[in-house]
Amino acid sequence: MTSKKDRPVVPLVDLRAQQAEVAAEVRAGFDDVLARAAFVGGAEVAAFETAYAAFVGARHCVGVANGTDALELALRAVGVAAGDAVVLPANTFVATAEAVSRIGAVPHLVDVEDERLLVDPERVADAITPRTRAVVPVHLFGRVVPIGPLRALAAAHDLRIVEDAAQAQGARRSDGRAGTLGDAAATSFYPGKNLGAAGDAGAVTTDDAEVAARVRLLGAHGSPRKYVHDVIGTNSRLDTLQAVVLGAKLTRLERWNEARRTAADRYDALLGDLVERAGLRLPGRDVEALDAQHLYVVRVPGGAAVRDAVLTALRGSGVEAGVHYPTPVHLTGAYRHLGLGPGSFPVAERAAGEILSLPLFPQITTAQQERVVAALAAALPGHGVAAAPVAVGAHGP
Repeated sequence: MTSKKDRPVVPLVDLRAQQAEVAAEVRAGFDDVLARAAFVGGAEVAAFETAYAAFVGARHCVGVANGTDALELALRAVGVAAGDAVVLPANTFVATAEAVSRIGAVPHLVDVEDERLLVDPERVADAITPRTRAVVPVHLFGRVVPIGPLRALAAAHDLRIVEDAAQAQGARRSDGRAGTLGDAAATSFYPGKNLGAAGDAGAVTTDDAEVAARVRLLGAHGSPRKYVHDVIGTNSRLDTLQAVVLGAKLTRLERWNEARRTAADRYDALLGDLVERAGLRLPGRDVEALDAQHLYVVRVPGGAAVRDAVLTALRGSGVEAGVHYPTPVHLTGAYRHLGLGPGSFPVAERAAGEILSLPLFPQITTAQQERVVAALAAALPGHGVAAAPVAVGAHGP
């Protein structure tokens, strides 16, 4: 008989199960690359760029080394420069702001709407100044930002739109797919993403041939050909071996995303009682959107101490939950210099103390989800859980 201590953990993300599905194809691709010693660029990278552009519905895709580079290079390619202001939401992974700062531009943070925790267009409108050059809508948790209001603002103020689509691979709304809604879009292929590499990787998608060419130039030391350097660039290329992994996974991504949506619907049904009984808030839905369901994020009432106690209890019962993200950008040490203290963005700050990411991945089983829900029900206030601090954010971006 298996003891409680030996009971298998329900992981937040099961990368081993995903890898098992592509192992043979990836191994064959690796063997071919290694045999040819084709380690940088080449057919595999070009094939993946073509395939991912087609998947997103963009005319161009440029592979780069990681998602942060993708954001920086996309912003630079559309004309953002040192001293410019870039509007972005306060509740995002720090890399969104980091990419702006690396250019020498200034992140201009704004609050989000309460239902889906996506950037609030009214707050964006209020934030625009003569220095504003671009807006970065973040498709957080796999939810696509409604782009119409932002396009109207961009047209009225001559702004560029660069999507942070790192969590929305395959998501779409009635007005288009994530990755095609602005002047350019950046994505990350960090292993835990819906389309994840076996390490770091990223890409920029765009319909603008000049923007694509600029990204490629900047990512190759500003060099259009060997030993000719037209601008100051950097070294940011999609690794050939990572292109093999991504190519194998891309053919399965639609199916995997559909499995995520099925699992999210199952959570919605299983958690209905806790909405009524414990005040749990389920992820907001948009009838015009098909979310990528990168994360299934519920909101626990009572503030961070209660949420953290629930998280501790879940992990103690063998359920790996997480928090994405516990600290809004303006309250991190890295952005203390912006001078934005607590109370600056009330919706983002309140949500940061309530959000809880439950295990979600394409291979998750009904039994695993039922176990997650049972553990959550036992952990919520009213079941004797004492509030206690816990470390969060250990699962990467």
